[in-house]
Amino acid sequence: MTTTATEKIAEKPHDKRRALGRGLDSLLPAGPRIVAGTAVGVAAAVVPRLDAVASESAAPAAVGDAVLQIELDLIDHNPYQTRSSFSSESLQELAESIKTSGVLQPVVVRSGKDGRYTLILGERRCRAAKLAGKTTVPAIVRTVSDQQAAELTIVENLQRQDLNCLDQARAYARLSQDFGMTQEQIAQRVGVSRETVANYVRLLKLPEPVLRYMREGKLGFSEARVLLKVMEPGQVEKVADQAVDKGLSVLLLEELVSEINLPVPKEKQPKARWIDPNVLAMQSELERLLGLRVQVKDRKGKGKIVIQYSSLDDFDRVVELLTGRGNSQ
Repeated sequence: MTTTATEKIAEKPHDKRRALGRGLDSLLPAGPRIVAGTAVGVAAAVVPRLDAVASESAAPAAVGDAVLQIELDLIDHNPYQTRSSFSSESLQELAESIKTSGVLQPVVVRSGKDGRYTLILGERRCRAAKLAGKTTVPAIVRTVSDQQAAELTIVENLQRQDLNCLDQARAYARLSQDFGMTQEQIAQRVGVSRETVANYVRLLKLPEPVLRYMREGKLGFSEARVLLKVMEPGQVEKVADQAVDKGLSVLLLEELVSEINLPVPKEKQPKARWIDPNVLAMQSELERLLGLRVQVKDRKGKGKIVIQYSSLDDFDRVVELLTGRGNSQ
């Protein structure tokens, strides 16, 4: 039984991340996807066999798919690409392979304006092909919506082991912001739990210097989650600097954050001012109901209520208690 090239991507086993969702091909329209005719400067080549010898002018494709040799200069950047960087070393290795064997797997594009195309899948292959001195690349033209194009890009990226946690967080956030998808809907589409989506999206709340560490691969997902536990916002960057400079493990980072979150000793605390007994009673009642530390800061009938949580589970529980439902946004 013949399978498509995109199905091969989804079926490829990974050591660190299980296969996501229903596979890339399930996000594409069903039925034959033959591209009729050719564009200016484009030569068509339909390849009926997956086991045909691959070359620059004939790349393997599923029966019913038209593989075109499209000029690289006619392919525009994927607007939904969530990867912020590509390894120069791996690109050069792929370029050397392309010089010898050509592009073995077609990229996927969709038709754009004025005879141009917009990339959906295969940016790394396009970049490597340019490095190899190629002027064309084998491509399959698909008709998909903006949302399908975004989902395809994100699912492909999430299936790669080298995607950093910041890129992954931004991928989830973009599906939510651009297409109004809830975390539950995103989780169903990419094959992960809603909690996983929520945990990654929360990383985007960290300050920019910390996000830069994540983008550069100096801080990973586990370290970033620990930094979210720092109660004093002004301390987050300092703790992140220490984690990077000293190469702290997750365990040591957790110990550091725990020390920072310890309450100030009584002898160092400022003299407490008088607080309305009614306010104190309400504060105690809130702490009993939530099971968390609560501070009610009142001044002449105005003030704020501060709820301190030490884990993401506590956060979810508080949100559910306050809203009467799960955090689906």
